Amino acid sequence: MTLGPSQVGATVDVSPFDLRPDAAALVEGTRSEAQTSAAALCLHGLTGTPYEVRPIAEALVARGVRAKGIWMAGHNGTVEDLARTKYSEWVGLAREALDELCAAHDRVYVVGVSMGGLVSLRLAETARVDGLVTVGAPLELAPPIPQLLPMLRLFRKSRPKKTSGVEDPEALSRHPTFPAMPFDSVRELIRLQKEVVADLGKIECPILVAHGEHDGTARPRDAHRLFAAVGTAEAEKRLMMLARSGHVATVDYDGPELARAAAAFLTSPRG
Repeated sequence: MTLGPSQVGATVDVSPFDLRPDAAALVEGTRSEAQTSAAALCLHGLTGTPYEVRPIAEALVARGVRAKGIWMAGHNGTVEDLARTKYSEWVGLAREALDELCAAHDRVYVVGVSMGGLVSLRLAETARVDGLVTVGAPLELAPPIPQLLPMLRLFRKSRPKKTSGVEDPEALSRHPTFPAMPFDSVRELIRLQKEVVADLGKIECPILVAHGEHDGTARPRDAHRLFAAVGTAEAEKRLMMLARSGHVATVDYDGPELARAAAAFLTSPRG
């Protein structure tokens, strides 16, 4: 899918990335030879941008892991482009990127924020994933959104968006914005949620579930539900509640701590 020009408003770099490790810049003490055969696919959220997953990507690169962040399907264009995009296209495009990384690397991890977290979970349910990090993954939208959505779609196609989801005022001021949230995209998100939740028990890879305590988009209880529902062994999963952060915790107050923890979790030797 080729779309554009993007309607994202930003003063920061929102472009997709493919970051490769520099052996001279690796974090001291990391296993550079072992990690160079690893890669991570980094997925942003609904109406989001690759900018929001870049902090974890950069922490992974410092540990010798290639990190690739893509535009999720429908996002590098207009509100209308996004409204026409089905959730199967979000998953399908991410699956293509995952397959490319799997063909080139011994181990492949997935990192996802919000809707990107849901897509990450779906990939782990249906494909080879060697480790997973989700941030603010919404398993169920809070009432009355699901109940009112059919009526809202009769009268309006979208609602205007304002910058939100970040508690740190400085980070919020520079956070990219998309002009509107299409109601059709919310409907697709709900459809994806149902598919993901039904198969959470199929996930058996190591998983770090992170969630901001001040998240007003995805309720923090979803993190506890997700942590309990996956089939991953207890020793291979971690729940990280972020006391100072909102929905996009990767760029919020707890972002640096989260990035370090995510990179360490994924690259830790196992077995």
